[in-house]
Amino acid sequence: MTNVQSLPHSGGKMNEKTKRRGLGRGLSALMGDEGEDYAALDRVRSTKDVPVDKLRPNKFQPRRYFNEKKATELADSIREKGVLEPLLVRRVESDPTCYEIVAGERRWRAAQKAQLHQVPVIIKDLDDAEALEISLIENIQREDLTPLDQAEGYQRLKADFNYTQDQTGRLVGKSRSHVANMLRLLSLPNSVKAYLADGRLSAGHARALVTADDPAKLAIRIVNQSLNVREAEKITKKPRRDVPSPAKDPDTLALARDISDALGLKVDLKFLGEKKGGEVKITYATLEQLDEICKRLCSQGE
Repeated sequence: MTNVQSLPHSGGKMNEKTKRRGLGRGLSALMGDEGEDYAALDRVRSTKDVPVDKLRPNKFQPRRYFNEKKATELADSIREKGVLEPLLVRRVESDPTCYEIVAGERRWRAAQKAQLHQVPVIIKDLDDAEALEISLIENIQREDLTPLDQAEGYQRLKADFNYTQDQTGRLVGKSRSHVANMLRLLSLPNSVKAYLADGRLSAGHARALVTADDPAKLAIRIVNQSLNVREAEKITKKPRRDVPSPAKDPDTLALARDISDALGLKVDLKFLGEKKGGEVKITYATLEQLDEICKRLCSQGE
């Protein structure tokens, strides 16, 4: 039941004209159909049913690919049981009688397939950055986004709202290196991105292709031969050219082994001379390992 007393008003007693105007408009005034303060009404009535044609897709929707088979299955479920989880929406500024979907676009599309006229919504007052954040978090938590959709969502946070990789990682509950790895997928050719979008390539396959000389050609081979990620990494790895290194003294070799054991990574020490000093080379295989090295180095000063 709507709590009429919680609606904002100007204070003091209403005169007879005000009373007659309010009573004459009846429920339509309370329900916000005649130019009322929609934000105030949203606070009073945060959950309600809304006609499907009053909803608009989210302009910040991170999802680009909607699986038709899953959409049909969801529509069948909605036809049988209705929409069990309300959509999260915000008012459209240019038309306050309409709503933009923040989270739940798949449910909205499926509800239309099921020929529902209304769907339950929760109304929130959100800015653009918050709308994108919630869309990303909801989809990632549901594990519904393709790797490419995730990467494009991260890129939008970076480009439109100046988020760093570290801030983005904390927002979605991922490491900074994970965000960095996903962003690298955007450099792949469009043909490879198409394989990512329809699920024929995984994020692991794509990461292996990022550094390949001809990722488009290798992607076709991976798909046609149904190679797993480990097999894909083998065919994309560039051959190493081993250059013989000068002999090192036993003390240098022992020190390199000690550092290597401590880090769990290959370490090479190179002495350049009395005046020049030397070099420490740490070899890592993944960005996760690099991230761990950075954490250890930074923690030494704390």
